[in-house]
Amino acid sequence: MNNRFIDACRRRPTDVRPVWFMRQAGRYMKQYRDIRAKNSILEICKRPDLAAAVTLQPVEVLDVDAAIIFADLLLPVEPMGLKLEFLQGEGPRIDNPVRTSSDVDSLSISNTDDLGYVGEAIQQVVKALAGRVPVIGFVGAPFTLASYMIEGGPSKTFLKTKQMMYRDETLWRRLMGKLVDVLGSFALMQVSSGARVIQVFDSWVGALGPDDYVRFVAPYSRALIERIRSTGVPVIHFGTGAAGFFRELHAAGGDVMGVDWRINIDQAWLDISYRSAVQGNMDPAALFAPLPELKMRVHELLKRTGTRPGHIFNLGHGILPETPVENVKAVVQMVRDFRP
Repeated sequence: MNNRFIDACRRRPTDVRPVWFMRQAGRYMKQYRDIRAKNSILEICKRPDLAAAVTLQPVEVLDVDAAIIFADLLLPVEPMGLKLEFLQGEGPRIDNPVRTSSDVDSLSISNTDDLGYVGEAIQQVVKALAGRVPVIGFVGAPFTLASYMIEGGPSKTFLKTKQMMYRDETLWRRLMGKLVDVLGSFALMQVSSGARVIQVFDSWVGALGPDDYVRFVAPYSRALIERIRSTGVPVIHFGTGAAGFFRELHAAGGDVMGVDWRINIDQAWLDISYRSAVQGNMDPAALFAPLPELKMRVHELLKRTGTRPGHIFNLGHGILPETPVENVKAVVQMVRDFRP
């Protein structure tokens, strides 16, 4: 069993730096595009055989130290009673967004068994890997799901979300509490299916300022993370655009803190007094650089994190769809070959 990823999550020494990539299963790979040409994103997510096949592709092609299950962080909104679709070129859309007290009342928290297809996919991946590398499960963080549910899709301003927070804090807290229940159950099901680590993605948290994060969001992220940690698996907590309140993000919990590329990772680690492991944080666009430049950047990042146990090499966000596969493979080899 290759345990270096789990060891790094626990801040234990490893032979070499573990490496995996957010969105390592996706459009930049021909194998994924071939499956995607015949199936929608939701169809791939809901067919365990396809989700497992897509999850395994990067492990075979890249030789990374972990597999992350192919799913979408919005899947839990369906058993809650919302209508989710993915529009070509536009991304996810929710046709019946949550705006009123009765909308929140009608959200179900008891149908998480409907997400059993994700657990089945994890079981298939665990079986296929036969202990070669661990499987990462994931959930969206409560704020990110709430903002999608309120806005009805992606947003630049998150105005409707913030209006609910500011105008009706009681309603906001009821919604966030329901999300903690649903996401907690979903994460626990992934662990019981064989996930060895859970990553909590707060993709939209960078829309907030530090004070609003602490008041309206941190208690629910903390509750979710504690619920997952009660299973004994490590939790990776990743917030995009949160460099301005990284300490506050860390205070909400996480055995590993994901770091985006907008802050130097050594500074981020120092900011939390090395109390968690860190993951990241190369700019995904750097994967388009010529190999000498890319190698310099990989080595610079590895030097910044030094010999202290507890760094997992990753990007500061997901792999971009146009990324050259050969460059991703090269980065894995660069990390493996690096000697401080």
